[in-house]
Amino acid sequence: MILEMKVPSPGESIKEVEIATWLVKDGDYVEKDQAIAEVDSDKATLELPAEASGIITLKAEEGDAVAVGAVVCLIDTSAAKPSGAAPVAETPKVEAPTSSAAKAEVKPVVAPTTYATSTPSPAAKKILDEKNIQPTDVKGTGRDGRITKEDAVNAVPSMGTPTGGNRGSERTKLSMLRRKVAERLVSAKNETAMLTTFNEVDMTAIYNLRAEYKDAFKEKHGLGLGFMSFFTKAVTRALQLFPDVNSMIDGQDKISYDFCDISVAVSGPKGLMVPVMRNAETLSFRGVEAEIKRLALRARDGQITVDEMTGGTFTISNGGVFGSMLSTPIINPPQSGILGMHNVVDRPIVRNGEIVIAPVMYVALSYDHRIIDGRESVGFLVAVKEALENPVEHLMGGNAKKALEL
Repeated sequence: MILEMKVPSPGESIKEVEIATWLVKDGDYVEKDQAIAEVDSDKATLELPAEASGIITLKAEEGDAVAVGAVVCLIDTSAAKPSGAAPVAETPKVEAPTSSAAKAEVKPVVAPTTYATSTPSPAAKKILDEKNIQPTDVKGTGRDGRITKEDAVNAVPSMGTPTGGNRGSERTKLSMLRRKVAERLVSAKNETAMLTTFNEVDMTAIYNLRAEYKDAFKEKHGLGLGFMSFFTKAVTRALQLFPDVNSMIDGQDKISYDFCDISVAVSGPKGLMVPVMRNAETLSFRGVEAEIKRLALRARDGQITVDEMTGGTFTISNGGVFGSMLSTPIINPPQSGILGMHNVVDRPIVRNGEIVIAPVMYVALSYDHRIIDGRESVGFLVAVKEALENPVEHLMGGNAKKALEL
């Protein structure tokens, strides 16, 4: 019996996927539920499992865009399993691309031409010295190849012609996920009145709390006490104080939310992913840390679903983990705001009239000025700052141990 395997729907709004990688070869014997391919949608990369055991015949190439419901392979379920065959096919070796568009030909590097010349005339030598040009780089037109004054005047300094390094290049097709990210970023820049406001946060209080309680928190909950729980709690508090930042535009309407679904930008093996913490305003410090860990592991392992990456009302992006000092994050549409976190650096600040050294983080809020005015945007960021600089009062109800469930 020949079974036709069709592309399942990864999500309600997705009409096609792209074959990212075949994990088996044409003619291989596959087992039921064995992963046979990785497919890219515009929101995630998913594995395609075999629906039955048998000999597989591939009907699409890597890189092909295939409509949801289209046949991508055939499985001959009546075929016997080859003797000695492994239950799971080995990962196929990646073959060198044959298309000239897929990989540019490396051209040999040609060394610059040099000229055997006689000594330049005194006037020519002076000009060449002023131009920092070697006589061997100039072709003389005088008698017996002598460099004349005119040759020196017309000589052009070398612009760094390569003399031996590799100069190859390679062209690869962007994945559907990366193309969608690019499309959304350009759309956000072109279709929103994006503006960014900045502030700085003295992280001393958070550093002190983490130093005092992180070991007990780890022992009690099996989780690290990181910055993200403090920032998530500060953001949800600020969103409730300034609800316009937790709103978005739909045509000529403004949609406001009484919940805070916080999108968290994480780096996965397939690129940037933005899973969502639902109702983050209801989560405790332990709850935030547990949810961030769960989503980060699912993103790393390629298990994030479309539903887990849609529907956020505000985004937090932490470029500081990569060493970024300051940036202007791009809004994640259709949301109206995104908070950018950055690295923490010891900097001089004024505290109680004295200059002291403190761990400081620069923070940035990019927002859609069509719906959020300066008062709300600046007020929001100031509220985030005050909560982070005095977390026990603003985020922990005056009792750090109780808030951390210790």
